[in-house]
Amino acid sequence: MEIAKIGEFGLIDRLTKDIKPQNESTKYGVGDDCAVLHYPDTEVLITTDMLMEGVHFDLTYIDLQHLGYKSAMVNISDIFAMNGTPRQLTVSMALSKRFTVEDMEKFYNGLQLACDKWGVDIVGGDTTSSYTGLAISITCIGEARKEDIVYRNGAKETDLVCVSGDLGAAYMGLQLLEREKAVYYQQVEEAKKKGDQKALAELSHFQPDFAGKEYLLQRQLKTEARGDIIQKLRDAGIRPTAMMDISDGLSSELMHICKQSHVGCRIFEKQIPIDYQTAVMAEELNMNVTTCALNGGEDYELLFTVPIGDHEKIQELDDVKLIGHITKESLGHVLVTRDDQEFELKAQGWNPL
Repeated sequence: MEIAKIGEFGLIDRLTKDIKPQNESTKYGVGDDCAVLHYPDTEVLITTDMLMEGVHFDLTYIDLQHLGYKSAMVNISDIFAMNGTPRQLTVSMALSKRFTVEDMEKFYNGLQLACDKWGVDIVGGDTTSSYTGLAISITCIGEARKEDIVYRNGAKETDLVCVSGDLGAAYMGLQLLEREKAVYYQQVEEAKKKGDQKALAELSHFQPDFAGKEYLLQRQLKTEARGDIIQKLRDAGIRPTAMMDISDGLSSELMHICKQSHVGCRIFEKQIPIDYQTAVMAEELNMNVTTCALNGGEDYELLFTVPIGDHEKIQELDDVKLIGHITKESLGHVLVTRDDQEFELKAQGWNPL
């Protein structure tokens, strides 16, 4: 069904008719000029992300349901990175005429799946037309007690540097998707040059080679916010001194923390957590796996620092790895390699501009 057939408000009604608020702070959601939220005794956290077709996602290899899921999760992740609890979300989209009502239902289904996982209410947004493809703008609203909020500027000398999960897999997943896309288009061009209509018809059933690389695809296409790690830290009585989610790459995020905290750092290559599939894919593509883990981005794991006194507690947490420590600002930012050489750590992560 063409969106024009039911119009903007018809589309909004169709996409939001089953949304029911789950949080007490949501007094009124979709359906009026503004959502109404109530936070009497807590700090309000707000984050916004914009995702542009051709820059942040490629609809050649991500379907709209996964895109909706990922769009929500990358914003929810920002709230967790402040040690907060996500509560509400708004979504705005600019759509070209190639998208149907059914397409948007798939997108909203993915969005709702992500929100349901973390108890987040969709409370509003906007839709408009686009001549250049799909643009998505998500705002997530969360809460935290004033004393619980963790900023980027709280790291102290001798603090331990930790990360959750593993790094580089999302980047390797992107490289895999780009490789198979290139193979497909190369075969299409060759068939066109030869005028081989049979080959062109067969390419409509092209099957990319993803065998043994499923984890890499999952990390790229089904982003997960690490609210589970936040809960583990709370249960263990650990309050990070500084924290970020890893969206642009470990090196970039660590440099942000060091710059805002006026400290240096020392991290160890052998301690950086890397999945086996990531290492295999990097070797296959003749890429340095540590470089991928440091600079790849889109892992959405948590990077955080904790007081050295929490060392034993950190060691007992599943899916958390100690990768280094904070130093004096004058000592700079150092990466210690597997053979004990020292190099200056440089921020080479994703830069969208």
